[in-house]
Amino acid sequence: MSKQPDPFDDIVAAETDRDPDLAVIEAGSRTLRASAGSLLADSVPARPADPEVDKALRAVEQELAGRWGETKLEPSVTRIAALVDVLGEPQRAYPSIHITGTNGKTSTARMIEALLSAFDLRTGRYTSPHVQSITERISLDGSPIDAERFIETYNDIKPYVEMVDAAQEFRLSFFEVLTGMAFAAFADAPVDAAVVEVGMGGSWDATNVIDASVAVVTPISLDHTDRLGTTSAEIAAEKAGIIKPGATVILAQQPVDAAQVMLKKAVEADATVVREGMEFGVAAREVAVGGQMVTLRGLGGEYEEIFLPLYGAHQAHNAAVALAAVEAFFGVGAERARTLDMETIRKAFASVTSPGRLEVVRRSPTVVLDAAHNPSGARASADGVTEAFGFSRLIGVVGASADKDVRGLLEAYEPIFAEVVVTQNSSHRAMDIDELAAVAVEVFGGERVVVEPRLDDALEAAITLAEEESEFAGAGVLVTGSVITVGEARLLLLGRG
Repeated sequence: MSKQPDPFDDIVAAETDRDPDLAVIEAGSRTLRASAGSLLADSVPARPADPEVDKALRAVEQELAGRWGETKLEPSVTRIAALVDVLGEPQRAYPSIHITGTNGKTSTARMIEALLSAFDLRTGRYTSPHVQSITERISLDGSPIDAERFIETYNDIKPYVEMVDAAQEFRLSFFEVLTGMAFAAFADAPVDAAVVEVGMGGSWDATNVIDASVAVVTPISLDHTDRLGTTSAEIAAEKAGIIKPGATVILAQQPVDAAQVMLKKAVEADATVVREGMEFGVAAREVAVGGQMVTLRGLGGEYEEIFLPLYGAHQAHNAAVALAAVEAFFGVGAERARTLDMETIRKAFASVTSPGRLEVVRRSPTVVLDAAHNPSGARASADGVTEAFGFSRLIGVVGASADKDVRGLLEAYEPIFAEVVVTQNSSHRAMDIDELAAVAVEVFGGERVVVEPRLDDALEAAITLAEEESEFAGAGVLVTGSVITVGEARLLLLGRG
């Protein structure tokens, strides 16, 4: 019997002039969209509508992709220091808040940005990695810069990048060039304040050429152990490198050994430390429709009845850290002991979004995306899903990177997944599907594991499993394991290619 033509394969084959990975993602979005149910509005930028702009953006992406990727590092700030030097030190044109940690950096950065914007400051935000579009990494006034501005910024600094490349032993990496672009875009805007998230670590991260008056350290756990250290204390020592002399350090709740390292570094730098659970924290929280209601204890006093449209206790803690960072930025707790304007704070938090972080992208059944990629993040994700949604049956879709603690991640989800569909994203870092399946079977047992190498098939299988028995009307799907998996699933389900 001849094989029936596969519409997914037909569309991929027709997209021969496109990036092959994007072709697969966009083809899948067309095959899934008809059965996707009620979709939510999307706030992440799509590909440019103008074909010429899209072509130019792809050319820039291709040039950047030809450099060292974010996982290949030569631990030094020598090259980025040389680049910002020839650019005229753009990172010194505005005050900055610098954020490191293992989990929660991007959500915290988005909250800080929203708070600063609510007080009429023009903001720049630099975060990584992106969920769908590379332009997400550089934001002005709360929105990713448009494709035209991204291209223009790259072309503006390209001659200087080439100058530095020629003078250094190693060319500037992908992340170093993007960091230079962000600093230049912020100076050109110009912004009143920049919120800068480290890429990895701290002391030798490319972002560490800024001299931030506020250093934020989100919770530290084991991740990137091959580069940062095998204990939380070793990782903390690397991340403590962002603490500058005289800065205020906003320290989220940490393992004891990590906290000790941070406090020692702060003393050496004559920095002021404020600690979650001591000088600030979450005073109260309760689940609410669409998120949660929290009372935060800041450096200047209590902030009551704040609606946070994000799920999970970890996001309430991120909010407390973000609030303390902004208070410190404005001198609250040091120069003045009073709260910031309550209504402005409430308005800011109510506006916060964090794509790919317990984000609902479909109903009937509900599909939730979460970019957890290590055991600590997965435990927070599992707790958040359990608390906020109360699914009667939850199906997991997991596509992980090979360099992560995948067993630990799966073990964190095992208590809440009725079944798990293992899959593989398009990244070269993706864990081989057979290896992932073998680990999943060890954790879940063979009867609870479904293997679907293609993400579109994995999503379809999970949705079918969630829908298959009418008694499970409260069933849902959680897609997780990697930012890349979540980003590709988002494209498939929301159709923003």
